[in-house]
Amino acid sequence: MLSPVLLAASRSERMRHLVTSVPLTRGVVDRFVAGDDLEAAIGVTRDLQNAGLKVTLDHLGEDTLEPAQAEATRDAYLRMFAAFEEYGLAGGADASVKLSALGQALPGDLALDHAREICDAAGRVGMTVTLDMEDHTTVDSTLEILGKLRTDFPWVGVAIQAMLRRTEGDLRDLAGEGSRVRLVKGAYAEPESAAYQSKPEIDRAYVRGLKLLMKGDGYPMIGSHDPRIIEIALTLAAGRSPASYEFQMLYGIRTAEQRRLAEAHQMRVYVPYGADWYGYFMRRLAERPANLVFFLRSFVSR
Repeated sequence: MLSPVLLAASRSERMRHLVTSVPLTRGVVDRFVAGDDLEAAIGVTRDLQNAGLKVTLDHLGEDTLEPAQAEATRDAYLRMFAAFEEYGLAGGADASVKLSALGQALPGDLALDHAREICDAAGRVGMTVTLDMEDHTTVDSTLEILGKLRTDFPWVGVAIQAMLRRTEGDLRDLAGEGSRVRLVKGAYAEPESAAYQSKPEIDRAYVRGLKLLMKGDGYPMIGSHDPRIIEIALTLAAGRSPASYEFQMLYGIRTAEQRRLAEAHQMRVYVPYGADWYGYFMRRLAERPANLVFFLRSFVSR
């Protein structure tokens, strides 16, 4: 019952101020976020890669309404690509990008232009880019920008949320040769008209979407921590080359399982970093009661 409340709070400026002003222990935020700056992200990435795990880096931030802020987000990714090349971390790495952080809500093609610069810089150092999907109101815009980016950068991936009722149609359009699609359950508060609401419905929708991707000629990226979903994915992947799909999990969640999967499969960890961690952090609390217990326990264990 707390999940809808926490998801609503993730978009509340009042709650943002309240939560971010509380002197949280560093360990609480570090459970889900690599750190506040690029140096921390580099350290986490090096450790993960040394353990045989792939990474996708997300510079935290969303819902940008100022052009200067959108430019700052673009520049943060450009600095990250340069640093990853310098430290030998770029090969096989990916960057996850929220278009709303690049000015998606602003007039004109600002988000597209910034995304093009990001993709160009990523490609030069041997990295790829995946567009994160946000709430249902942004799907059409995100897929439109994806289509334009793929003209010059056919390797650009996109996240698709199984909970949305429109998703099966979108996946049929995206399951073509070479198409990189990260299938996730969804982590936004959505109206019933746009999304399935119960866990069983969302799970069934995820499996239907996974079947479409595994039957297609694209590159499925299974974004799930659910043991049952992972077993279903392994069954559906029978007969496919191990290089033709991958698993993805969030930094700090089921780390032992991440390493177990990496022994025989491609396993990528979603690594968020940056000072604007509030929205991401609240969605992680909403996903599992254990995460919320961990958060609350920090206040009595100081």
